[in-house]
Amino acid sequence: MSAIEAILRRGGELCYTSQNVGKFWNTCTRPINRNGYALSPQETDRRAKFFEEKLRLLPDSLAVHEEWRKLLVTYAVSGVQVHDARLAAAMQVHGVTRILTFNDRDFARYRGIEPVHPRAVPTK
Repeated sequence: MSAIEAILRRGGELCYTSQNVGKFWNTCTRPINRNGYALSPQETDRRAKFFEEKLRLLPDSLAVHEEWRKLLVTYAVSGVQVHDARLAAAMQVHGVTRILTFNDRDFARYRGIEPVHPRAVPTK
């Protein structure tokens, strides 16, 4: 059982942002020789709808943008890490305090956010 399945079975709530859907879509439709899955947009849409039905969308807003900008400066964020800061901003605006991520080190810097690696979630 995956960490996601374990969380949902225990009645936990999982959230996503449109940024997550964008990254998912990018990976699914990218060619295999570029570390993707080479799925069609139609198949990717079907798979995205599956998790969109089970998870709660954290909508983007002016408040998320303003929090994101603040985090970029406060934590001296640069390069690809700006994307993680965007997720952290959405979480803070919507009151979400824990993130399930393989990049737990990248989120450790944000006050009020607890990164949880999938291996740390009991699946039994």
